[in-house]
Amino acid sequence: MQVASTARRLARLLRRPPILLCSDHRFQSPLVEAPHSSLQCRNHTTLWFSGIGHDSCMTSALNDAQCILQNRLCSMMKMMAPKVLYSTEASTVKGSPTVTVKELYDKMLKSVAEQRSMPPNAWLWSLIENCANHDDIKLLFDILKRLRVFRLSNLRIHENFNCNLCREITKTCARVGAIDFGKKALWKHNEYGLSPSIGSAHHLLLYAKQHNDAKLMVEIMKLLKTNDLPLQPGTADIVFSICYNTDNWELLSKYAKRFVMAGAKLRQTSFDVWMEFAAKIGDVDSLWKIEKLRSESIKQHTLLSGFSCAKGFLLEHKPENAAAIIQVLNQTLSDAKKPGIMVELQKLVSEWPSEVIKRQKEEDRKALAAALQNDIPAMVSALLNLGLAVNVNMEDLTKKEGVLC
Repeated sequence: MQVASTARRLARLLRRPPILLCSDHRFQSPLVEAPHSSLQCRNHTTLWFSGIGHDSCMTSALNDAQCILQNRLCSMMKMMAPKVLYSTEASTVKGSPTVTVKELYDKMLKSVAEQRSMPPNAWLWSLIENCANHDDIKLLFDILKRLRVFRLSNLRIHENFNCNLCREITKTCARVGAIDFGKKALWKHNEYGLSPSIGSAHHLLLYAKQHNDAKLMVEIMKLLKTNDLPLQPGTADIVFSICYNTDNWELLSKYAKRFVMAGAKLRQTSFDVWMEFAAKIGDVDSLWKIEKLRSESIKQHTLLSGFSCAKGFLLEHKPENAAAIIQVLNQTLSDAKKPGIMVELQKLVSEWPSEVIKRQKEEDRKALAAALQNDIPAMVSALLNLGLAVNVNMEDLTKKEGVLC
């Protein structure tokens, strides 16, 4: 009786339409017929009641019913689920890259994504060399990111790419004007596996110098500080030049202090720019502080540092001291550089007075103009007395309107 009751319940279960999460008639298809072996068990009543094969037939019938229901459920879920396409192919970067770069990118992508092997280094270097526009740089950084992931996950290489690669990449970014990507290469922790260095930063700073872009220089200097990149003498050369060319004394003073505090050993070229700028704006106090700092590491004057000091003496109304330092330059400079003395002397007479006067307060300009009109001729006379063959045009200096213009 128990077996017969179970069989009847099973038959009702098989006849009952499945309960669906959705009432759409499209999903209410008839059940698939049970396998012939299970139907055979149900039809052969002698086996159901004789006890021969009783357990095996019942188990088989229940298993068949389970399979049927599971298949129906899977089919319905597939029909109800949204169609989603999954692809192992990597997404392409939009843009208009050059043909050579795109071909190299595709070859490297295929090697990593399909062949699961590291592409030859020569391909990457060739890609870098052939980058010609911003879209090429996009592809370069995209493949760098993929190479880093591949090295980490497949080759178990945790180290970044070497500094030489990073320098070459930032150089390429500067060459094509992709500065936004170049700045990414200066981050200590980046997703491209690049090893930032001060050499990489120099390529971007040189780009800023070429375009007289002080704002970009400030951004790069912030990146150097954030990522603990050490300041170098070459960095100061570029930064001081940008500040001088953009006529930003405050910015130069700020970064000069930072370089000195960092212990960077400034080159003579940096001191030349720094001192010349101080003399141009008439900041005598800063000029002598810079000269003191310079003399601690560099004993001999250059043409620019010497004439900067001469201008400082003139601002202090000491024409004899100004002549004396020019005389020292005449004695210490090489024969190849001595003609520059007359060139700088003519600039001091014709160009510098008007430049320094216009940077003073309105109420102080006339007094300074009068003082320079007296002190510069006195300096020239002192040079003649010292035996220097001085031949300069004093016409602009002697005209009052010429000095004040």
